[in-house]
Amino acid sequence: MALSQRLELRTSQSLVMTPQLQQAIKLLQLNNLELATYIDQELEQNPLLERDERDRPDADASQAESRRGDEDDLDDRSGERDWDAAPDSFADDMGTDWAAVPGAAGGAGGGMDDSLSGIDQRAATTVSLRDHLLEQVHLSIADATDRAIAEALVDSLDAAGYLAVSLDELADMLGVEAGRIEPVLTRLHGFDPAGVFARDLAECLAIQLRERDRLDPAMHTLVANLELVGQRDWARLKRRCNVDSEDLSDMLAELRALDPRPALAFEGTPVQPLVPDILMRAGRNGGWHLELNPDTLPRVLVNQRYAREVGAAAGRDKAARSFLNDRLQSANWLVRALEQRANTILKVAEAIVTHQAGFFQHGVEHLRPLTLREVAETIEMHESTVSRVTANKYIATPRGTYELKYFFTATIQGADGGSHSAEAVRQRIKTLIDQETPDAVLSDDRIVAILRGEGVDIARRTVAKYRDALRIPSSTQRRREKAAIA
Repeated sequence: MALSQRLELRTSQSLVMTPQLQQAIKLLQLNNLELATYIDQELEQNPLLERDERDRPDADASQAESRRGDEDDLDDRSGERDWDAAPDSFADDMGTDWAAVPGAAGGAGGGMDDSLSGIDQRAATTVSLRDHLLEQVHLSIADATDRAIAEALVDSLDAAGYLAVSLDELADMLGVEAGRIEPVLTRLHGFDPAGVFARDLAECLAIQLRERDRLDPAMHTLVANLELVGQRDWARLKRRCNVDSEDLSDMLAELRALDPRPALAFEGTPVQPLVPDILMRAGRNGGWHLELNPDTLPRVLVNQRYAREVGAAAGRDKAARSFLNDRLQSANWLVRALEQRANTILKVAEAIVTHQAGFFQHGVEHLRPLTLREVAETIEMHESTVSRVTANKYIATPRGTYELKYFFTATIQGADGGSHSAEAVRQRIKTLIDQETPDAVLSDDRIVAILRGEGVDIARRTVAKYRDALRIPSSTQRRREKAAIA
């Protein structure tokens, strides 16, 4: 077989992921905290970028004036949207005070209680549980041996505040009699926070009840029978505690008010408040007004004047001019990418709000099935883009703050060929069970029949799965509970 050479022309298509495209995709999926960190890094690396501080009272007036035109254009394009897509009754029905929404426009300025000033500084200096307990040890225990035992007990606590070792193990470690440790432990049971140094849940709850002077014989018996509380065996609990239904109900309410993990108030990072990316409120003509939260909307500008000065100083230095051009292109790209990110988030939010109009007007039972593909087709973007935009992005609405992904729910087929949102069906199941009476507890089969009568084609095992997800006990347990308390 002879070998020969020849030239052939072929055409093919391929997607080249440029660094700029990769960064644009990354920006889409960042939440507001991650984006703020990314912007800070870019500001450090690029001398031509600067944070836009035109809204600050101490911002340079001439600087703000020179950029006002760009600001107006950007706000018109990506800051907020206002359109008619809702019934006229929306604003009156919700009655929401949007001055209370974080970052919403129109809130009253000033008038804040002075006692709240500096709250962020106080949160940053949270005292650890160990330091808090050791301070109490040093103030209340004078004997050197007892103090050493107390300090060892402090160091033996787990993350929830329970003793992680037995007293015998601790006695062996310290070289003392176990009988010497018990009195010290009893003293520590009176320390703050109430409930620490307990050896199990029952002791933790008993310590807190004793602190409140509520550990009477009936409550002591209740704490000693927590397994019956978990089983919801109210009839046996009433007999053992020798109380009636009303007293048992009050005792259970007291029990629920206790803290089973008292140490968690001290340990760990302070909980960060949820900051929405998008603000939604009633707009003009009964519609909705959407805007990006100004508190999370990053604004950066290219300092063109500084770029010209540096360019003039560089003269014919090729390396310097190359570096300058690279930084200038990178800065311009970031500004455009942030603008495009804002536009995309608003487009996705608009599509979701329009599709879920029933939810915002009437509640969760009117949530409609929605997929990423449907939103992607509506805004003429790729499905993966919608997925990135909705990840870890939150919208503050008159009905609460939700992650954008919340509005994408599975579909349950309707008996008439239509479809229903799985989340709406779950809420309907909860509503049906909440409306039960002691003599008419609904079985899963009965719930299936009711839903099918309402046009929802659902299986019994699906009802059971949704009920379990809602942490609702079976009909047998509910019937026994209602009969015992009645």
